[in-house]
Amino acid sequence: MARPRHRLPRGRTEAKAWSASEWVDASLPTWKRLCDPVAQRVSSAWVEAMPEEVRSAAGPMIAMLGQMGGLAFGSQLGNGLAQLAAEVVSSTDIGVPVGPDRTAALLPENIEKFTKDLDRPASEVMIFLAAREAAHQRLFAHVPWLKERLLGTVEQYARGIRVDTSRIEELARGIDPSNPGAIEEAMRSGMFEPETTPEQQAALARLETLLALVEGWVDAVVADAVGERLPGADALRETLRRRRGAGGPAEQAFATVVGLELRPRRLRAAAELWKLLGEQRGIAGRDALWAHPDLVPSADDLDDPAAFVGRAELADPIAELEKLAGQEAPEENRPGGKSTDESATDESATDESATDADGADSGGDADGPEKNG
Repeated sequence: MARPRHRLPRGRTEAKAWSASEWVDASLPTWKRLCDPVAQRVSSAWVEAMPEEVRSAAGPMIAMLGQMGGLAFGSQLGNGLAQLAAEVVSSTDIGVPVGPDRTAALLPENIEKFTKDLDRPASEVMIFLAAREAAHQRLFAHVPWLKERLLGTVEQYARGIRVDTSRIEELARGIDPSNPGAIEEAMRSGMFEPETTPEQQAALARLETLLALVEGWVDAVVADAVGERLPGADALRETLRRRRGAGGPAEQAFATVVGLELRPRRLRAAAELWKLLGEQRGIAGRDALWAHPDLVPSADDLDDPAAFVGRAELADPIAELEKLAGQEAPEENRPGGKSTDESATDESATDESATDADGADSGGDADGPEKNG
């Protein structure tokens, strides 16, 4: 069978095997970026909600009280990350790339625990998860706008989180402000207002759609890559779909800290859409849609994947992209050649393997992650 040409070439440049603590260390810069807006809001709200008599008694120590609120939030965040680190099986397991760019990483100890609940050989599970990690790395490495769009949307949501000051005020009356442990314990009982602003609701909708598109693309290309090679591929695919769609206990615990669940709720519809695109327009035509954020399917498109695939303008996504670029740029500044985003999916991409998952045909990325250290 002829090997297909890929719009998206190999994504990873390093392969690692991480422990849970190494996952935390590698992902901490990303979590700091995502959680800083919430931490600052919690710190200021904690001081504002203190009863007047407490603030008066604190005097010059009032700034320290705010820092204690931030430290308590940081401690909660650390606990949430520790629970996540005990469950994640790869650097992209939660859908958002939290590790270094172009570094494919698996967590063997967590994969071993994950495999115990499955009726499949450990080697088969490892290969399947390695294929998913490779596919994620391929996508994020060669779609320049994608990672920033995901992280920016999470940040936008986080900036709109409202702290329940009445709840904090109630809690503040009954704790010792010099005891950070008491502050942390109080925070665990809930401090975010459940209502979201219209801006947050819009950001959440965009985030869920984008996460579904990412996970759906990975689901589809990995199914093509290993479906005929691994006897249990379909069962593993369904297990991962349910796992990502429902979210585990650690993910839910983390959501109580940052007020947001990273779940691709429409994964199945997105996977079907990418599958149909691949069948009708080929790998290059399917992946060309990642060239620009205006080309990717919307939430409405996930309602009817077949209708989206059948749209006439999708016959040449790059021509559509050039049309959009021409509308946006002044006449004298319109590019005569290819755009930066388009170059990331240029036809000159190396014909590396018989699959879309990076190295999944030989299991190279499955067996390959070397112990970091």
